[in-house]
Amino acid sequence: MTPISSWQNANQRYLAIAFNRLRNQFQRYFAKTQGEQAEELAADLEIEELNEITRSLTPAPTLQILTAAFNLTSFERDVLLLCAGVELSASIAQLCAKVQGSSSLAYPTFSLALAVLPDTHWSALSPMRPLRRWRLIEVSNGESLTQSRLRIDERILHYLNGVFYFDDRLQGLIEKVSAGSLIPPSHQKLVQQVTKLWSQHNGSSRPIVQLFGRSSEGKAIAFAVCQSINAQLHLLRVVDIPANSAEREALARLWEREALLMNSVLLVDCHELDSSTLRPLLRFLTSVQTRIILSTHDPVTLGSRRAQLRLEVQAINHDEQQQIWKNLLGDRMTNLNGCFNALTAQFHLSPEAIEQVSQEAIAQTDMSDQVSEADDQQLSTTLWNACRVYARPRLDELAQRIPAIATWDDLILPEVQKQLLREIMAQVRQRVTVYDRWQFAVRGANGLGISALFAGSSGTGKTMAAEVIAQELQLDLYRIDLSQVVSKYIGETEKNLRRVFDAAETGGVILLFDEADALFGKRSEVRDSHDRYANIEVSYLLQRMEAYRGLAILTTNFKEAIDPAFMRRIRFVVQFPFPELEQRAEIWQRIFPKQLPTEGLDFFQLARLNVAGGNIRNIALNAAFLAADRGESVQMYHLLQAAQSEYTKLEKVLTEAEVGGWQ
Repeated sequence: MTPISSWQNANQRYLAIAFNRLRNQFQRYFAKTQGEQAEELAADLEIEELNEITRSLTPAPTLQILTAAFNLTSFERDVLLLCAGVELSASIAQLCAKVQGSSSLAYPTFSLALAVLPDTHWSALSPMRPLRRWRLIEVSNGESLTQSRLRIDERILHYLNGVFYFDDRLQGLIEKVSAGSLIPPSHQKLVQQVTKLWSQHNGSSRPIVQLFGRSSEGKAIAFAVCQSINAQLHLLRVVDIPANSAEREALARLWEREALLMNSVLLVDCHELDSSTLRPLLRFLTSVQTRIILSTHDPVTLGSRRAQLRLEVQAINHDEQQQIWKNLLGDRMTNLNGCFNALTAQFHLSPEAIEQVSQEAIAQTDMSDQVSEADDQQLSTTLWNACRVYARPRLDELAQRIPAIATWDDLILPEVQKQLLREIMAQVRQRVTVYDRWQFAVRGANGLGISALFAGSSGTGKTMAAEVIAQELQLDLYRIDLSQVVSKYIGETEKNLRRVFDAAETGGVILLFDEADALFGKRSEVRDSHDRYANIEVSYLLQRMEAYRGLAILTTNFKEAIDPAFMRRIRFVVQFPFPELEQRAEIWQRIFPKQLPTEGLDFFQLARLNVAGGNIRNIALNAAFLAADRGESVQMYHLLQAAQSEYTKLEKVLTEAEVGGWQ
């Protein structure tokens, strides 16, 4: 590579010689029109000097790069040079006016170019030829095509002068991808496939590559491909492709030009692809003939107009994740093996995410050479929490995060139910051991998801049990509101569910589908398309739950309303019974915070209230407000008033057996 300052000087010298040759052509033409003998100039010496500059420069002079990139004929090159010369040299503008016989015509036209320049051809005027197809020049409105003023595009003028920048008309639509992440061996194979494929094809015959599966990893693979072929990578989101045909065509032409100038590959992010953006995408791909990579959830059918290669990008495995952690954290891995086994078992992060989490953890902890066991523990905790936080921005848009503060002491359940909850947690912890190391997963991904149905009447502790599991496992808990996920539009429900599970897969979160009987109720006979698509939506949800490597919990107040076909596909069913007298007394004893002033409370009398734990909490909370408003400690009569309000809400009547003898 020629040093930049030397290259710029030589490039300017090349342009100066090219402009001087252009002046000589104009002077010879003018002399000929005046019947004079044109002076013979040393043209051969100029050509030799131009060749010498070309041989000494890497990269080549910009005029030569433009000529080769856009396959310009010698006439088209000279037209472009003439338009640039008018902008950069006052003498060339004066020659244009002199030849055209008017001081007001100090600009080039096609008529002038056809008269003065050698090797002319009329096809250079065609909109499909490079000068106009890629908008290297602009033709002003005039009475005729040949008499209209020609201007060089500003981006091309700066490029000729060695000033390189991204076309500002593409800013906001297309952005440069400036860095990638570590590429594991399984993804490196995809990089090699794409590189080999493109090396065997040239120009417009290069197939479009579709990377479907993991979105962020698709971008990293595309960046690695560009590094291997010494090209740049730019990103266009499918939602930014104009629906208007004129705007879309302008975008296609400007991008094609930019790709040829900057040797760039376009990555089209199709993860927001839907019925409204599919047609503009297909039309855009038909117009653009440069190298393109699509990053999608699922393969896109492009038709047969252009060859394509579909490659599935699978999530990196447990060993590859550990190797990336080791590369990023070095020797600190030695004392953190247990931590990383748990991290890679629970969180399915891309290389890009692992790199980001590592940087955050290093910034928050002491990474000096002298570290203690406490420092290692701090790093382990920091890494775990950083992994949890990484997936939150995506999920927070789709679901409600529930702070997991409940503990086993807060959960009043029979021992049988508690044991089932412990078994659920054990399966979440030991997934990698059983599925990967003991190879239970070799037969397929279906059935590997850990799903549980929590059934019981309202207030019996279903949500609290989910909180306890999340708190014990140190994982985030998200409640999915099915009313927000299910859509009346065909295909939208599956799209929403996919976004939820894709985001949850990264963070290994616990998903809580509240009141699942609304979606998993007994299926009715299919009478029309709405019934058919409703069944498809349910099947899709079950399919994703079975493949989800995290924990998905469904809750219902009516177990009998769940379709038996769905019950067979749920691994755990935990029945939350209505609390008996002794259990209600225990709930009352634990419901009041230590800081709450109380006076004369009889927990066994309170336990006679025939309500579930959720209602007990409401009564206790309302009684606390009543006492606080009166400046008193919580007493039985406050609880009686709060119980009357709760029973009214439940449309029940307080009986003498429940409250007799309270006061």
